[in-house]
Amino acid sequence: MGSRFATLGKKWAAFKQSQLPPLLSIKKDLKQKSNCVKEASVSITELPVADQQLIDQINKRTRQHNMNNVTRTRAYYDFYCRHPEIHWAFLGHMVSRNGGWNMTDLKGELLSRLLSEKEQQEYFQFLERGNWLIFQDVYPQFLLYEESLKRQTNLFHLLPYFHVSVFMQTLWNHFYEYKDCYILTIGLVINEQSYLEKRVIQNPFYQKTVIKTFEFTLQDILSLNQILFPCDQEQLIGQTLHQFASLHERILLGKRLYTLLFSADVLHCVSRWAAKHVHTGSRKDYWPHLFNDVKESLPNTSYTRRIDNCQLKPDAKRLYSPSLLHAWGNVEHEEAEIGDWFDDWRVIYYLIPINEDVDGEIFHAYCKTLEKIEFAIMAKEKILPPSS
Repeated sequence: MGSRFATLGKKWAAFKQSQLPPLLSIKKDLKQKSNCVKEASVSITELPVADQQLIDQINKRTRQHNMNNVTRTRAYYDFYCRHPEIHWAFLGHMVSRNGGWNMTDLKGELLSRLLSEKEQQEYFQFLERGNWLIFQDVYPQFLLYEESLKRQTNLFHLLPYFHVSVFMQTLWNHFYEYKDCYILTIGLVINEQSYLEKRVIQNPFYQKTVIKTFEFTLQDILSLNQILFPCDQEQLIGQTLHQFASLHERILLGKRLYTLLFSADVLHCVSRWAAKHVHTGSRKDYWPHLFNDVKESLPNTSYTRRIDNCQLKPDAKRLYSPSLLHAWGNVEHEEAEIGDWFDDWRVIYYLIPINEDVDGEIFHAYCKTLEKIEFAIMAKEKILPPSS
């Protein structure tokens, strides 16, 4: 990460000549936090009763909405509708939709023909754990912000009782005073990806079962890490992530996705689509002409190409894409690992805005991806035909 900071530091040096005052105050606060031992919080039992009750209520509401990808995705959207100034909530909602689609793909028409049952389960556990972890970290932050508005007082001193990084304590305090939506959103992107890094990406179990497998590498080859923002009239906007295992690349992708999603035309279009389409986890949500949550093809039959430029070939059956609740049951998770990822104030270099247009063209790349997967299935079946 040091070399990445060196490159980003040069951009910071050029950037700070003009519009840096807000970032300088954040830098000062974070330097103090990274250069000292993090002090233990006052015991929760020593807090005022009202604060203890609030912490308990927030924990209960978070658990209630953290049952599965569908409930999480809905909770992000509902919060954004209440507080549209918290841009990450809508970005998180749309990315979480993609997480659900990736989960159901494992049981869908295409990937179920490429992956074994064991591989499907391991990939799902990987995706589900990350989805669960992010929600249980970020949603208490949202509810604490909401309560701060209700009480008209800053309550972010309570963030440590939800094991939220000191990095976000600084960012929320800054947002509460200055209402800088961009800085808060990118701060949350940095926080959530850094939070996942040791708990999922660097976790030895997921390294062995997912990250270092040939199938995971195949995702990069087939461009399966495509984040799609559906719009009207079957239109897709988005970005492709290569090097999923790179924290740096995931943060940069988050910045690009935010810049893309919150451009005026795209935000209006995608927001309108999201309001009309409840998230089920099935890709039928956005392309019912190509996907169906009911299986139309016969089992144990050889696969023949059905897709041409994201349209069905004549007389071809739609691709099976189940709803999440049909594909996977709820998971009982172990408690999140305790520990603060923040140890280097230079992560604020990522807060520098993107000064370039972000290309959201992804339709043709996504169509090619589907066709590549079809060819991969047919190649595999030449070697190992489906069971009769």
